[in-house]
Amino acid sequence: MPYTTFELVTEQHVAHLRLCRPAQRNTMTAAFFSELAAAFAEIDGRTDVRAVLLSSTGKHFTAGLDLMEFASLLSQVPSGDRGRTSEQLRRLVLQMQECFSAIERCRVPVLAAVQGGCIGGGVDLISACDLRYCSEEAFFTIAEINIGITADLGTLQRLPKLIPDGVARELAYTGRRLEAARAYQLGLVSAVAPTHEALLETALGVAREIAARSPLAIAGTKEVLRYSREHSVEDGLRYVATWQAGMLFTSDVLEQLMANQEKRPAVFDELLPSKRIGGA
Repeated sequence: MPYTTFELVTEQHVAHLRLCRPAQRNTMTAAFFSELAAAFAEIDGRTDVRAVLLSSTGKHFTAGLDLMEFASLLSQVPSGDRGRTSEQLRRLVLQMQECFSAIERCRVPVLAAVQGGCIGGGVDLISACDLRYCSEEAFFTIAEINIGITADLGTLQRLPKLIPDGVARELAYTGRRLEAARAYQLGLVSAVAPTHEALLETALGVAREIAARSPLAIAGTKEVLRYSREHSVEDGLRYVATWQAGMLFTSDVLEQLMANQEKRPAVFDELLPSKRIGGA
């Protein structure tokens, strides 16, 4: 499907999802959320995608939510019973959360390449990704506290599992900027590039390296890592044992061994497309 808030291009098994509203600082509109959900549904069902790169255009990665649009949306909420209005708003927030959770659940790794500001909802977005890279001038801000609200799309749940809890709390309570060098020290980003162009080259290089591996093994690694983050070590070990019992007998193992011996790139079959109930 055509998208209006970003571009989607696939090359060498890497889907490159690029935010493309630089004049608006790539703010997140209602259209952005619906298109993001549709894009990851498309990506997750495709057989030719083995990694995803999420990048942006212009000076800033994203300035977060389009506050004017969402203020207008909230102003249209009909007056009446307070409880019913609140329940409706809760469902709206849950729908927006689901758009970012789709990134976390995507069966292939998702990498984020951040230039300039990654503000508010941008931190929610990149916290749901598997790996993050940034340019030297990049910064990260949990900006919600600066406008009097609580971050609600995943930052407070995911960021403390990516960086020290105390640092995440300080950023969330103060709304201060986390600069690129400090983000690297804390492990939020895996590398800092000198320019936006070098950033894209670095992130694409990693995405292509991932895409060259067995897609079944990569999907299993992501699934087990995601499960293990939320469970005990013992639970995680039992889970991976069950996964391995089902997935170990694959032609990918022999192909990788032969490729290593013959000093050539391995060639793997694609994963099967996702099955939809009632459809193909």
